[in-house]
Amino acid sequence: MHTLILHDQAIEYRNESQQKPPRKLAETKQISADAVLQAAKQHTATVWRGDFYQGKQLLDAIKKRIRKPAKSADNPADAFHKYRLAQSQQSREINMLLIEIDAHFVLNLPRAPDVQAALLDVYGEYNSERFLLPFNQLLGFIGAHEWHKKGVVIAALNDAKIHVPFGVFSPLRGEYLDLILQAKLPENCQLAFDIGTGSGILAILLAQRGVCKILATDNNPRAVQCAHANVARLGFDLQIDVLQQDYFPSGLANLIVCNPPWLPAKPTSAIETALYDPNHTMLKHILAESGNFLAENGELWLIMSDLAEHLGLRDSGSLQTWFAQFGWKIAAQWETAPRHSKAIGQHDALSFARQKERTYLFCLQKI
Repeated sequence: MHTLILHDQAIEYRNESQQKPPRKLAETKQISADAVLQAAKQHTATVWRGDFYQGKQLLDAIKKRIRKPAKSADNPADAFHKYRLAQSQQSREINMLLIEIDAHFVLNLPRAPDVQAALLDVYGEYNSERFLLPFNQLLGFIGAHEWHKKGVVIAALNDAKIHVPFGVFSPLRGEYLDLILQAKLPENCQLAFDIGTGSGILAILLAQRGVCKILATDNNPRAVQCAHANVARLGFDLQIDVLQQDYFPSGLANLIVCNPPWLPAKPTSAIETALYDPNHTMLKHILAESGNFLAENGELWLIMSDLAEHLGLRDSGSLQTWFAQFGWKIAAQWETAPRHSKAIGQHDALSFARQKERTYLFCLQKI
């Protein structure tokens, strides 16, 4: 937790991104986007005191000024790192426009909406003290809350919905879920582990396919709560237990499933840990330790994308090398092409790689 000084008093500063807090604060009801950005260069954040919707317009103007086309790069890895650096710099500048949240998540700005439910969804309990928050993150919380209520339709679940709050990775990319339905389960599959369950979607798919018992683990309290709620809502709470812990529960499973982060890069926020993992640490741990938690003739199912290879972040063939290094053979392999908007669009800075991407389900057995 960070504290800043406002009116000679300490006030908490909250930011979901791993950014350094501003050194100074300035308050205003009227200011230009250029002035906010100029103050940000001096490590001064602007606390917005004006009309809520005028604040949104100011935020939009800031984004238009700083969002520029990606710089050219000599190779895919350079393109990725420049893209990530630009994202980080833009996020820092955008997050220098702040709003103050009063006790019990009250936003005292003219024409401000009721943000209590959205903030309670994020933080889990009401605040007794005021705090500062990036305006852009508040809007993100509001949008995430609406998606949490609405839910994401999952075709692999016969169009049932998964409800995902802020801070938990949403299964919007449905192509890898179809792979889980296609693969043949190990014989007499009585017990399965879902490692890093997130929303609980993989555990739910296995329960739908008839696996008697699934133990789903995650070290993110938000994910555990989310998975519990989805499992109960869809009626699988007798088959699935959700546990807050790292990696493997006790026992020997017939099947272990895992969808580890796909890109070997440093996350800049908690939600990005579902996407980025330096040096594929989680993947390698899963490969190294899963054999100790598998029953005889058990299988490890890994969901992986080859996007890292197209971005020059991982050598082609590295996955197969690691499989062999840790004593695994590929018993079956399934693949599909992504269908999300970035994979087919031309305007994303990394579209050159996304358009070549394939997502794989590797069904592995111990050698």
